[in-house]
Amino acid sequence: MAAERQGGGGGSGRGAAGGGGGSADENKENKENERPTGAQAGGFGDSLGLESILPRWRSWGEGGLLQIVKESQQQHGLRHGDFQRYRGYCSRRLRRLRKTLNFKMGNRHKFTGKKVTEDILSDNRYLLLILMDAERAWSYAMQLKQEANTEPRKRFHLLSRLRKAVKHAEELERLCESNRVDAKTKLEAQAYMAYLTGMLRFEHQEWKAAMEAFNKCKTIYEKLANAFTEEQAVLYNQRVEEISPNIRYCAYNIGDQSAMNELMQMRLRSGGTEGLLAEKLEALITQTRAKQAATMSEVEWRGRTVPVKIDKVRIFLLGLADNEAAIAQAENEETKERLFESLLSECRDAIQAVREDLKPDQKQREHSLENDSGKVSNIQYLHSYLTYIKLSTAIKRNESMAKSLQKALLQHQRSEEDGKRMPRPQDLIRLYDIILQNLVELTQLPGLEEDKNFQNEIGLKTLVYKAYRCFFIAQSYVLVKKWGEALVLYERVLKYARQVQSGAGAHTNSLKELPDVQDLITQVNAEKYSLQAAAILDANDTNETESPSQVKDGKPLSERFETFCLDPSLVSKQVSLVHFPPGFQPIPCKPLFFDLALNHVAFPPLEDKVEQKAKSGLTGYIKGIFGFKS
Repeated sequence: MAAERQGGGGGSGRGAAGGGGGSADENKENKENERPTGAQAGGFGDSLGLESILPRWRSWGEGGLLQIVKESQQQHGLRHGDFQRYRGYCSRRLRRLRKTLNFKMGNRHKFTGKKVTEDILSDNRYLLLILMDAERAWSYAMQLKQEANTEPRKRFHLLSRLRKAVKHAEELERLCESNRVDAKTKLEAQAYMAYLTGMLRFEHQEWKAAMEAFNKCKTIYEKLANAFTEEQAVLYNQRVEEISPNIRYCAYNIGDQSAMNELMQMRLRSGGTEGLLAEKLEALITQTRAKQAATMSEVEWRGRTVPVKIDKVRIFLLGLADNEAAIAQAENEETKERLFESLLSECRDAIQAVREDLKPDQKQREHSLENDSGKVSNIQYLHSYLTYIKLSTAIKRNESMAKSLQKALLQHQRSEEDGKRMPRPQDLIRLYDIILQNLVELTQLPGLEEDKNFQNEIGLKTLVYKAYRCFFIAQSYVLVKKWGEALVLYERVLKYARQVQSGAGAHTNSLKELPDVQDLITQVNAEKYSLQAAAILDANDTNETESPSQVKDGKPLSERFETFCLDPSLVSKQVSLVHFPPGFQPIPCKPLFFDLALNHVAFPPLEDKVEQKAKSGLTGYIKGIFGFKS
């Protein structure tokens, strides 16, 4: 409790230091603790329930305990996984509740413990008091769980906080057994108690007890979901989906082998789990694949069999088919993107493991190249295979993103939306540039330079993606009304598409996964006709005489004082008043003077003066040596 009070004090300090914004939040939070009015005031003759503590804009009967918990978590840190912030909020709200209920734990000099009993249960905010105690302990446990990854000793403190949360949940369930509490709150308190108990048993690895608690929680929430409208049942169904993977994980650890397949499907559908199960499930999958990898010794690709001795590569290759199947079955683009990123990350790790084995084997590979007439070593060929998987996966990911952008582009053309950035053809051009770059890297893989079939397949794929790239470049020119450039690019698209059709006879199977070029040809022909019509209309528009009052010739205001022109730029920040800096103007050059008379002047002889000066100079020098003075 001391550690929790310390964390709560820090949270309240941050709220006080926030200035005006903090006071506004304080006022908002204080409204949560106001005593409800009317029939739900919580007198001795009324049934108590937590739904009456919800904001006044929500109608009576909506929400409840789970609604309060979820809204508090989402609004105070858990949307971003900040458990410390949520713990501070719980501490501050507890302090305000105790103050409004006059339920203080002694004074500043002495602590006096008090418990909420059925005798004083005259206000539903007493139930909220215990709920916030449980939430504070739970949030501290989750905070310690994040820190326990680097500091294992904090796991003991984590279990202590979870036990404290379960203790508060038991007290809440006991109070809700009173006749004053409504039936809905009783059921939700039981489900909340079962949920926290299941989490505690899960951390203790008591799988059977944890599964029983989670099943109890799931059953209660399913019944509550069936008892209310669809809008109110959404929250209960979400909690059921959260705890279902935990139940299957417990069943697997008890001995139900079929649960492993269900866990894999849950992970693949969601693109990754969250919460307590995330790390444990990833470790379990890795462990299961490692057991299967012990029997895997080689892999065959393009007619050549190579041994696989690296465990990380074996595990990756075993899970490759499952990951590809999950990507194909993904329900939305966001899930598919997460699965692509996960697969690429695993592939990069496998390539790094092979690359480390390539470094000490450099001399052996060079010797192998000399003796085998260009045939690369097994480890190098395995590296090429993994690189091929990585590049092919990157191409599929970019192609999937391009398809989703094309759909968004079509929807944008049909219905314009303001205030939101819509996709542009330039976005698709960038994706196809990356795809073409990946295809160039595929042609340069060691061991495949002499594989003619492989090179021809990559060449056909390159033509397909070049055609689509040219198509969207043409679309971008259409947007800026450059009709000639767009028409030339459309012709280039048709040229690439016909080359693909002429060379696709022997490689039909490899082109099944690519976009159909026949659809592209049909679309380009339609675009050409609409482009020609738009060009004709645009030419007619430019030939029409424009109003003189709207003509803008680009001259500054100082040069068109005599001409009336409506120029909106004069009231903007980029008004054109004068040319600045001013242009250069020709000026007369400064005259040049040449002294032509100097060549015809005869100077008087100066030899006699030069000799006298030299003589007097020598005599003076001799006199100076012998000390004579004149």
